[in-house]
Amino acid sequence: MTMRLRTALTLLNGRRRPRIHIHDVATLPLRVWPSDTDVLRHMNNGVYLSVMDLGRYDLLVRSGVYAILRTHRVYPVVTSETISFRKSLLPRQRYLLSSKVLGYDAISVYLEQRFTVDGEIVATGVVRGRMLRRGAGAIPMTELGSLTGVDVAGLAPPAWVSDWAGRVALPSNRTPLLTDW
Repeated sequence: MTMRLRTALTLLNGRRRPRIHIHDVATLPLRVWPSDTDVLRHMNNGVYLSVMDLGRYDLLVRSGVYAILRTHRVYPVVTSETISFRKSLLPRQRYLLSSKVLGYDAISVYLEQRFTVDGEIVATGVVRGRMLRRGAGAIPMTELGSLTGVDVAGLAPPAWVSDWAGRVALPSNRTPLLTDW
């Protein structure tokens, strides 16, 4: 199944699933499709990152934040992400993707996402995202809080997440070059 179709289904089905608060854990039941696998017959590492988008959409839709963002022409983008794998997901295997907001800084929102099978963690990802307004660029988290009614000041990211974000950020005045290696 293509990722566009999966995204459309997640957005549509999210409206029918139970409502949650944006700071709750959103759990999305999924299955490994044949198109998700690679030559080693397990879910491809890049697919995990694409599937994580579905978890974030599910969280946004079920919390009602997605509708508010669309009204104000605001959309989320990923600026950094990392993932750690413990086990493989196999063809047709069912799993749960859980997504939770870890906190906010002045310009970013941080989330943790976990892939689990029968309660066992298979992979964990951490994502740093920003909100952009069409034609205007990034909006600060204080404005996001005002638009959505979410207390962004009351939830700072854990120290380890801030440390990670500081290490992965590139200076705005520098483009990485292959010659740097």
